[in-house]
Amino acid sequence: MRLTVVAIGQKMPAWVNSGWQEYARRFPRGFSLELREVPAEKRGRNADLEAIRQRESQALLAAVPAGDHIVALDENGRQWSTRELSGQMHDWMQLGGQVSFLVGGPEGLDPSCIQQSRHHWSLGRLTLPHPLVRVVLAEQLYRAWTITQHHPYHRD
Repeated sequence: MRLTVVAIGQKMPAWVNSGWQEYARRFPRGFSLELREVPAEKRGRNADLEAIRQRESQALLAAVPAGDHIVALDENGRQWSTRELSGQMHDWMQLGGQVSFLVGGPEGLDPSCIQQSRHHWSLGRLTLPHPLVRVVLAEQLYRAWTITQHHPYHRD
């Protein structure tokens, strides 16, 4: 199985890359966590933020591997508990499909991304900086996988 995070933004701080790599390397052979970075557009003083959001969202969708099940990270999405995420992971594993998670830029995702997604997932009501979202997402995906495998990483 392959999980792909498709995110706006490049050139993350070292701590973000280190955190991402730490969780990505923990997955076993045959189960991968990949990152596809899409460049953020420049935002000037009089930028048309709606147009930027639309273009970035189209670039995100274009970066999704063909046939992937799409999950949009969206502040208005459903909040999953860790156990619920584990259940989703189990379902995805049973279907044998690949899953891509979309992480938008500062303006979020365009409705076109939401419409093409099977799930809309919110990490919670807090506003998290986009670099931190990558690390939190990687950790939660790893944690959900460990639950499906009865691994002792997650403790109830």
